[in-house]
Amino acid sequence: MRNTPDRLLRSEATRQRATFLELFLDLVFVFALTRISARLIADFTDGQRGVYAGLGQALLLFLALWAVWSVTVWSTSWLDPDAPIVQTVIIMTLVGAMTMAVAVPHGFGARASLFAITLVTLQIGRVVFFHVAGHGRPDPQQSIRILFWFGLSAPLWVIGGLVNDGTVRGALWTLAVLIDYAGLFLGWPTPRLGAQRLGVQMIAAEHLAERYQQFLLIALGEAIFVIGLAFSGSEFHTDQTGGFILALASTVLLWRIYFHVAGGMLGTAVDRSRDPARLATEMAFAHMVMIAGIVLTGVGFELFIAEPLGHLPATWLIAIFGGPVLFLAGRSALEYQVFGRVSRPRLAGLLAFGLLIPAALHLQPLTAGAVAAVVLLGVAGADARRSLHRSPETPAPPY
Repeated sequence: MRNTPDRLLRSEATRQRATFLELFLDLVFVFALTRISARLIADFTDGQRGVYAGLGQALLLFLALWAVWSVTVWSTSWLDPDAPIVQTVIIMTLVGAMTMAVAVPHGFGARASLFAITLVTLQIGRVVFFHVAGHGRPDPQQSIRILFWFGLSAPLWVIGGLVNDGTVRGALWTLAVLIDYAGLFLGWPTPRLGAQRLGVQMIAAEHLAERYQQFLLIALGEAIFVIGLAFSGSEFHTDQTGGFILALASTVLLWRIYFHVAGGMLGTAVDRSRDPARLATEMAFAHMVMIAGIVLTGVGFELFIAEPLGHLPATWLIAIFGGPVLFLAGRSALEYQVFGRVSRPRLAGLLAFGLLIPAALHLQPLTAGAVAAVVLLGVAGADARRSLHRSPETPAPPY
């Protein structure tokens, strides 16, 4: 039978496109991103938590959710997503991720324990379920590796969720995140077993690439949601209308910059890599940075649509400029992973943002947003000019 434990690994005949169940799972993460954005918008406007404390807390919550999604995607790019065992794990992930997303608004307060316990239960529970239901196949040692690392971080998550001191919680959860991501990046090195990344035996490059692309589109969709919500709640004044149009144009530019060449060739790059599992892992980190940048950029959209004129608080530049900077940094890393080099337009865009910060401090919020859009337009325009004068590029990953 195709879906027996012996046949959990993908075969050449397994379809490469994402299943409807995987797309259904993504809807939960759409909601999760909206909760992260709402937290950040409140931090930039009401000041109860403070901008910097709020950013740090939102980052930890985002990283926990991204780790859940990343492991799921790598698993379904390595295993047959139509196998009942795999589908059950996806449903478990859907329920757990939704619970975590609901806890996000008070994830460092009243619902910290709910967030932490759900995360630990989900991460450990699905590995144990898969190991038991699959009778240890296809790789029992991989289950041991992952459980070893989750066992290191789990007490930190749980204790952090139960303590009442926010500073202690932040320290414990920061250490837990560092452990979780070190395991992900290094392939869960474990005494006597060594390290091995998910999918090292065989990885469905087209499927994995499509999943990264889909999640980035989800992030852009969340930014559009923020834009629409901010503008629909305004009085449609000329300046607010200008902010709405500017935000939409900036979102289009983010889409254009991502999918220009490298963003559309992920599958080919993984296929041609000598170490596809490593490349897939590093692509996950590049997309994580880009998506964090898009979420932060969306917060900037909300700020200059709601209050386009008047004084620009210096902290608002963290969203208005910092979001696009994160996106370009992640996109630069992705380009290096696909082609083994970084193009000048992206580096020039990062440099331009750095040089413009002192002048931007004296601008109005809407004008600062326009400056950020002009820089993005310059990057996208340079990409278009390069495409006209160069032959199609072939992926050449650095490893």
